[in-house]
Amino acid sequence: MKKLLFLFSVFIIFFSFTKAKHPYHVGSVEINYNQKSKTFEITGRFFLDDLENGLNNKYGKTLHFNDPKFKAQLNEALKNYSAEYFKLKGNNKFLNVSFVGYEEDHESVNVYLESEKIDNPKKVETAVSFLYNLFDDQINIVHIIVNGERKSEKLTYPNRYLFQQF
Repeated sequence: MKKLLFLFSVFIIFFSFTKAKHPYHVGSVEINYNQKSKTFEITGRFFLDDLENGLNNKYGKTLHFNDPKFKAQLNEALKNYSAEYFKLKGNNKFLNVSFVGYEEDHESVNVYLESEKIDNPKKVETAVSFLYNLFDDQINIVHIIVNGERKSEKLTYPNRYLFQQF
């Protein structure tokens, strides 16, 4: 058992110091209805290197997260990217979705969006295709939360549409 723990520790240490690519292309999108503001608050979470490559591929630029000199360009690119790769409908009406901002760490990026106001959503439809422009094995796990009720589904390329009734 000690030998197994030692090997596992060595494995973890080795991979924490290498820039090995992750074998899966997975992101998550949480669409949470805020009853107080009557808006959907959306958080997309993606691997930093995947999103960076997706933006660079899409816009033919070289942008880098974790480098302050690219902050303004990244805000603009993420605003445009999100508008193209994320759509939201509530109660059969397309909702305007605004880019709020992003946060990054060494491995991931959170992208924040917010919808226009909607009263009492019963039917939520979304089209989520983040990173489909880069990977044909991209998986986006989508969580929709309305009035505390959570419904989750996995979208795999090329499927991008999700419908939930609340």
